[in-house]
Amino acid sequence: MDHLEHALQHDDPLIHRAHPTKHARTMYRPYLQLTKPGIVIGNLIAVTGGFLLGSYDSVDWLRGALVAVGVMLVVASGCVVNNVIDRDIDGLMARTRNRPMVTGSVSVPFALLYGVVLVLAGMNVLYAGTRCVLPLALILVGYAVYVGLYSLYMKRNSIYGTLVGSIAGAMPPVAGYCAASTRFDAAAVTLLVMFSLWQMPHSYAIAIFRAQDYRAASIPVFPVVRGFAAAKRHMLAYIVAFTAATLTLGFLGYAGKIYMLAALVAGLYWFGLCVAGCTASNEGRWARKIFFASIIIVSVLSAAMSVDSSRPQPPTNLALLARN
Repeated sequence: MDHLEHALQHDDPLIHRAHPTKHARTMYRPYLQLTKPGIVIGNLIAVTGGFLLGSYDSVDWLRGALVAVGVMLVVASGCVVNNVIDRDIDGLMARTRNRPMVTGSVSVPFALLYGVVLVLAGMNVLYAGTRCVLPLALILVGYAVYVGLYSLYMKRNSIYGTLVGSIAGAMPPVAGYCAASTRFDAAAVTLLVMFSLWQMPHSYAIAIFRAQDYRAASIPVFPVVRGFAAAKRHMLAYIVAFTAATLTLGFLGYAGKIYMLAALVAGLYWFGLCVAGCTASNEGRWARKIFFASIIIVSVLSAAMSVDSSRPQPPTNLALLARN
């Protein structure tokens, strides 16, 4: 009994031989945490929605699987590098102080190597699945914005860092759409605007209920610097703009009535929830509701655009010219 207690406290190799599965799980867990699985899964939903939207009635499932895996690997790489860059400020926040780069369970050289391997693998899988430079270029632009412009500079120096970072976060669904449609058109622009706008209330909600963490790390997020009241006004404006953008996808003919109804209901619900924040007695609890609602809304819209996509019809005069 004494030996067992000693082994558990001092990481005795006998225990690892007796429980190899547990030891293996302990070994890979920090590397999994570095990729921020929640973010990767969220982007998987978005890129799948974009791909199915661009596929219309003819879905190449193998192509879609390769696009999803490729984008997930690139996103995971960006998260790994972000962990390396943020290891100093992560140690100051309660939410992030146990991340692998802070605790030292993964060294900086290994983490960077891990990130390089992931991004190279993702690029190769994405190109192998599409044989098209456009989606690869889009996802790499997003990667550069997130790792370079946002993580290295804007996050620490500007209240508008979230706005810049939102561009990177919007690239996966756009890349998914372009991978299926092989073109950058009005739908791609609409998706870029939609998902960029969506991230603003989503991120501001996090900043509100994690305000103490951001103050401790001296990160100049808008709600902390300008105040919650100003942030709420901005959130309302972003939600209105987001709802208009989501409906535009239907007005342009890229999505049908089911999608339009889902977009309208989701937008009105989110707006109503945000309005309730103006008189909320517990702002942290309200902000969490906004945050979780944003996850549900983007998932619903991704699903709706997946099942209710359509190829827009050309204007009547162009159709007549085509016949002649």
